[in-house]
Amino acid sequence: MPMLGIHHLGLAVSDLQATAKFFTDGLGWSVAREVPEYPAIFVTNGHAFVTLWQTEDGARRFDRRKNVGLHHFALRVASEAGLDAVFAKAASHPGVRVEFAPEFLRGGPAKHCMIYEPSGIRVEFIWAP
Repeated sequence: MPMLGIHHLGLAVSDLQATAKFFTDGLGWSVAREVPEYPAIFVTNGHAFVTLWQTEDGARRFDRRKNVGLHHFALRVASEAGLDAVFAKAASHPGVRVEFAPEFLRGGPAKHCMIYEPSGIRVEFIWAP
């Protein structure tokens, strides 16, 4: 059966409101739906959906080198200038930690950067011409 790509990516987050604001205020996405009884917030940029699910108090952060699970996820950017703009906005958002600024991916021409959003999930932004 042919697959069309990922419909949505579900992330368990330690700070639902901070992570939702990272997507909406930091990246310009919009809230598509909220599920207050879970609680959960679903965000979209019109092409992709990310569902954010609040963890319980005391949940431990994921260690990409010691646990099986999400190593990171990558969001494609339309242009090199767009990559620089997204990085600048994301890097200045409260609670974001930068792993590395835009650089060539394995010698180029593609470029990418990596950040950790406020709940600690590793997010890559990539421009791949």
